[in-house]
Amino acid sequence: MAQTGRTTVAAVLLVLTAALALLGVLVHHSFLLEYGVITDTAFEGLVWGLTAGFSGVALVVVGVVAVFVLVLSPRIWIRFTAIVIPVLMLLAMFALSPVALRQKIEAQYDSVPQCVTEGSGEPASTAERESQQAFDSIEHIGYFSRGGASGVDGCDRSLEVSEEIDVLGHYRAALPEAGWEVVEDDGRHLRAEREGMAFEVMLGPGGGVVWAGTDEGASAHRIDP
Repeated sequence: MAQTGRTTVAAVLLVLTAALALLGVLVHHSFLLEYGVITDTAFEGLVWGLTAGFSGVALVVVGVVAVFVLVLSPRIWIRFTAIVIPVLMLLAMFALSPVALRQKIEAQYDSVPQCVTEGSGEPASTAERESQQAFDSIEHIGYFSRGGASGVDGCDRSLEVSEEIDVLGHYRAALPEAGWEVVEDDGRHLRAEREGMAFEVMLGPGGGVVWAGTDEGASAHRIDP
């Protein structure tokens, strides 16, 4: 009877372990969706979620409960399941890391800087339309935030890329191919001009900032990442 009671308690704890594991996976996904670094790999996203979020705590709790199950029950299938659940939890978090980061990119970032938002209901200024045309004429790299500054001289957007990508090297090649002339390049800041418009990129943490606007506006403008 005592063994039956221990098995029953172990089975209940096993169900609790599975529920906690599922909750931990959902928490990990939600954390990366909100706070994840979009340029991280799946492994980096997993580590970030485990160390900076609550999913690491959830994994520890699941592991502790699984140990109790191992101690309580002599049944092989219960002990095996107790070992498998934390492993499956970790694998699920690893698999969901790139999914969450991709969802964040789709929801919060663009592959081309957007000064003019279609369907927003707000009319775009002449400067915004010209800046958008300038951005559209260039082949870009990385992901651009949907927030930034817009004014009568142009607009800027933040750029995020992985560390190994040579941002300035990309634009040194892409701008002349699109008909732009690079007029300034000091290793951290690059400026190009074409038909009365200017394009600038300034390196910064995680990528940098790009700006497009009138040539006259650029003479008094310096982007600051």
